[in-house]
Amino acid sequence: MTTKRRFILVLISVALLSAGWLELSGLSLLVAFVPLLIISEHYTDSARDWWRMLGWGTMCFMLWQAATVWWVWNATPAGPVASALVGTFWNLVPLMLYHYVAKRGPRGLAYTLFVAVWIATEHIYNSAEVMTFPWLLLGHGFSTDVWAVQWYEYTGLFGGALWVLASNVAIFEILRQHSKSAKVRAAIITLVPLLFSIALYFSYDASNRSTLISVVQPNVPCYEQERDERNTVNDVDAVRGLMDEVPEGVSFVLMPESALSYIEGMGTLDEAFTQFFGPSFVDMYGKNMAQSKLITGASTIRHYGKIPATETARQHRSGSYYDYYNSALLVNPEGDVERIYHKGKLVIGVEAVPMRKFFSLLEIDLGGISGQLGWGGEHTIFENGDVKIGPSICYEGIYGDYFAGFARNGAEVMALISNDGWWGDTPGHRRLFDYARLRAIETRRSIARSANTGISGFISPRGDVIGERLEWDERGVLTESVELRNELTVYTKYGDWIARIASYVSILALMYYVAYRVRRRNHLVE
Repeated sequence: MTTKRRFILVLISVALLSAGWLELSGLSLLVAFVPLLIISEHYTDSARDWWRMLGWGTMCFMLWQAATVWWVWNATPAGPVASALVGTFWNLVPLMLYHYVAKRGPRGLAYTLFVAVWIATEHIYNSAEVMTFPWLLLGHGFSTDVWAVQWYEYTGLFGGALWVLASNVAIFEILRQHSKSAKVRAAIITLVPLLFSIALYFSYDASNRSTLISVVQPNVPCYEQERDERNTVNDVDAVRGLMDEVPEGVSFVLMPESALSYIEGMGTLDEAFTQFFGPSFVDMYGKNMAQSKLITGASTIRHYGKIPATETARQHRSGSYYDYYNSALLVNPEGDVERIYHKGKLVIGVEAVPMRKFFSLLEIDLGGISGQLGWGGEHTIFENGDVKIGPSICYEGIYGDYFAGFARNGAEVMALISNDGWWGDTPGHRRLFDYARLRAIETRRSIARSANTGISGFISPRGDVIGERLEWDERGVLTESVELRNELTVYTKYGDWIARIASYVSILALMYYVAYRVRRRNHLVE
């Protein structure tokens, strides 16, 4: 095979891998690895060819990263570079293991390692405390094809990865064997999940319980420079005006992430809320929405005294320690903060710094509260009467098992508040909204999403968008009746069970390969 042909195959693989993140169908993932497997097939077991395969794999995965997460540059220039390097490393581990074992061991074992190790490494990357940006997990590639992955309620997104990898292996085997059995096997692996998903989609039994929720999108610029350019004199007035559009009878009103800034010296959170929005707003809110509760994003602070109570605590010039948090507040009609939830999944480089002692320079100043924030993690549930809602914040919508923790704690519907303006009008905010559609399927919970700017709207437990959406650079209020459910899906109960099994299979397969090589070497010596 010529170098030119290998390069063309790499570009084909990049295009097929990227489609699901470029507002096209993610079904191309089912054949996206076939070009790479073809390249591997035409190399020998020599060390030189191993390095050549490593080069082609690196090119493919780096280009995939560049094509799909370039927009992170708008928030932090180091972001896409770090993402590409770390993501490419994890992608290369299973590919190169496959290449090595396929040349020296049973083909079935090589396929097993490719599938199991890929899922296991995705799980490691997804579960890491800080060094995590799981944007390109294979299962996320179907975020615009929700009709095709209704079985995520059983498997979560790692079921999507299993489907992708198994389909690629099966289709590649058709090219190798040209046999009828290989074609039948590929058809079963590829089509049965699709048919099962369609059956689940049309047989879905909606709950007879519902509640009315309003979401507010104020469209306030994120950066101070943008504020000046747009001549936004008083962003709080914009929010106040939008609240007039909220109808009576709603159970919750959602405002976006960081809508309220808790400034030191404001006193209690209740006092801060009143000072920020003004007494007239609180009076209006209490009179017009006596049965409603407000969920608003807030930047909050917690003081500890002279001893740092957490690893993330900062030291004030007075000598005392404190933590900043990205939080969600539940506010009653009297303006009292009833409950508070602190964000548990922080954005690397913006809200969390890996190995902070050594890399403090990576703390990105985006204005307001940024840098290393305090960690939350308790899945706090907000309530209004008999309605229970989970208050998830922005980046947490990427993590299926973490998101499902709210449902495990009793949430019947999910609130997702976000601030997507850092990335500009790029695919970033659109993918983040679509990822929420997958979270809805996994938990079978309706989701109400309020963004500062980006996309605000409602998602059904089937992952469908309900009614209208507020798009980028739009300001307004949406109100919808959303379904309430308290049943737990298989995925909600057991989390990333497929990834855990894949991790065990990876270890066993590696042990088997070592034993196989030892037996083979002894046989050859004899």
